[in-house]
Amino acid sequence: MQITNTHKTSKSGKAALLVALFATSFFTFAQSNSPEQIEMKGSEGTTVMGSVQSTFDNPWAMVFLPDGHSLVTEKAGKLWLLDENQQKRFEVSNVPSVTARGQGGLGDVIIHPGFASNNTIYISYIERDEKDDAFSGAVIERATLTISESGAKLSDRELIWRQSPKVTGNGHYSHRMAFSPDGYLFITSGERQKFTPAQNMAMNLGKVLRLSDDGSVPEDNPFYGQGSVTEQIWTLGHRNPLGIDFDEKGNLWVHEMGPRHGDELNLIERGRNYGYPTVSQGEHYSGVKIPNHEDIPIFKSPELAWVPAISPAGFIIYKGDKFSDWKGNGFIGGLSSKALVRVAFDKDDKGNWKVGEAERYEWDKRVREVEQDSKGNIFVLEDKEGARLIKLVSVK
Repeated sequence: MQITNTHKTSKSGKAALLVALFATSFFTFAQSNSPEQIEMKGSEGTTVMGSVQSTFDNPWAMVFLPDGHSLVTEKAGKLWLLDENQQKRFEVSNVPSVTARGQGGLGDVIIHPGFASNNTIYISYIERDEKDDAFSGAVIERATLTISESGAKLSDRELIWRQSPKVTGNGHYSHRMAFSPDGYLFITSGERQKFTPAQNMAMNLGKVLRLSDDGSVPEDNPFYGQGSVTEQIWTLGHRNPLGIDFDEKGNLWVHEMGPRHGDELNLIERGRNYGYPTVSQGEHYSGVKIPNHEDIPIFKSPELAWVPAISPAGFIIYKGDKFSDWKGNGFIGGLSSKALVRVAFDKDDKGNWKVGEAERYEWDKRVREVEQDSKGNIFVLEDKEGARLIKLVSVK
């Protein structure tokens, strides 16, 4: 029997189907050869131990399903479904076709807040212009993840958002996504290494955007009614925002790669301008100094900045209980810094945020993605070919 829509089955039926699916011999499984252990040395003397679950080539994003299974994207265009131990996997079919170049390819993947009943996921990727593929931009599709006895695939695919306009080059797409506690879809959109689009209100480049779950624009957006692209904008003045998450109070936090140094962690507030390229806590790669936020205080300053750079990638704010001392902390993947960076959030007596780096865990690997499952486990995905998926297992 073939089940075409898993949301029509009971939760117990779905679990049984997944067990049968992963036990079937005609799927190509990839499993770690041994329970390799990774030791991560903390800058404050802490040692974190991790266990390798699987390996990937140029992974970019990861999301957990409510039943403990997960999805992982690879930049070249593959989407993998993993079992609840994050070891056995098989490829999901009918994924958007991509041509990976530079920083762009298959990107982020998240699930709808109502995934348990609607099986809806969102996936971002790079779309090239039909007339001149030197031009490209990020797009987002929503789709149904269908799991059956004959495999897993995406169906009912629908494109709901595009970066506008497409431009040349293959960098600073960003295209990370997160759902707010009240069910809105937030998207980070990079300025595509073109600088000025971050301040151009006729473009959705260099912005944080807010949409409804179907891609329509909420009428309470700050620039609603000012044009189909402009009304998507929630905040502006961003460079290459590659991490996004909400804390338990519903505050939105986004980190972004700065120019030469000056990476930022920002508290995102409705309608605010974060200043790039007019201000930044760094300098251009040409060596030209950029004024700091303090020099032109009309722009919203970051709550935390790194000089020298850490090159931040994936990001979570930890909401679990397994590592109770870390609850409410942020975890950022460091690319050039080759580290997992932990950030602590606090407020002073006047309600002002006090945000600082608490510790940095290193094992000489670039970190692309950080995710948390429903049991409070933390997983880290390394960058590049042969990247390992590591589950944090102990802290001492």
